[in-house]
Amino acid sequence: MIAVDPGTDKCGMAVLEGHAVILREVVSRESVLDRLRDVLDERGPIVVGDRTGSKQFLDELTLRQPDWSERVVLVDEHRSSDEARARYWLDHRPRGWKRFVPTSFLVPPVPIDDYVAVILAERYQNKYFGAGF
Repeated sequence: MIAVDPGTDKCGMAVLEGHAVILREVVSRESVLDRLRDVLDERGPIVVGDRTGSKQFLDELTLRQPDWSERVVLVDEHRSSDEARARYWLDHRPRGWKRFVPTSFLVPPVPIDDYVAVILAERYQNKYFGAGF
């Protein structure tokens, strides 16, 4: 499955096989459809967040790749950035004095849109296949 967190300047992308994250990256808004074409396979949904940038992304996808639009599944993005930030800090533990600061107060030094895409894919899996999938 492929998940996209569409934004106005950049987009997060993630490819999952079951629970395994095969690919996680942040790409520019202009190149997201080209990159999607590179990693898309013949089956599975294209999970897309339903907030910032989603309408523009879906319009462009429908225009450039109309056959893909039937595979799109919108997923609620509410608070996904908060979850992604927490997931980032699990993967990249703070060092030095920052390890004493609650991670909810820290700002990741890089964009985390790719982590948001993973969260969206997991929400889709949990909704349609259950948490034990």
